[in-house]
Amino acid sequence: MKEVLAKAESKMGKTIARLESDYAAIRAGRANPAVLDKVMVDYYGAPTPVNQLAAVSVAEARVLTIQPWDGSVCRAIERAIQTSDIGINPQSDGKTIRLIFPPLTEEKRKDIVKDVSHMAEEAKIALRSIRRDAMEKLKAMKKDGELTEDDLKQAEKKTQELTDKYVKQADERSAAKQKEVLTL
Repeated sequence: MKEVLAKAESKMGKTIARLESDYAAIRAGRANPAVLDKVMVDYYGAPTPVNQLAAVSVAEARVLTIQPWDGSVCRAIERAIQTSDIGINPQSDGKTIRLIFPPLTEEKRKDIVKDVSHMAEEAKIALRSIRRDAMEKLKAMKKDGELTEDDLKQAEKKTQELTDKYVKQADERSAAKQKEVLTL
């Protein structure tokens, strides 16, 4: 019983961590190095993340600077950013690349809020799926005689409490991200 609950809690924690990493990659009008996490640069034939090839820093509220450690990779980083779905054209002087984030329009902000809500809903669906799997395992354990009726009820209650806790976390993260996106 404890193993089933521990496994469910571990999976639920990973679901929330995944939601947070997805939210970090969302552009909210401010410069955020996490938007480059999914950008891969062709570095000598191997796809390599930008943050492994260069120092990425926030120069101003809406400006990211990327300083490659190897100057020869500057063009490749620029190309990777242009072909990614970030939607920002890099500006380069040959040594440093600057990404200037334009202010988001009201319409774009509303679209991003919809995406944030959708991501939270997907996370909650995943959490409920984890709960369902745990409940099925517990019922199978009772059927096999490993759990009593009282143990099953207690375990189901704990599973539901875990689910409620993580669903609440997903809602809180979603509300915080929506507020961040809508704040000018």
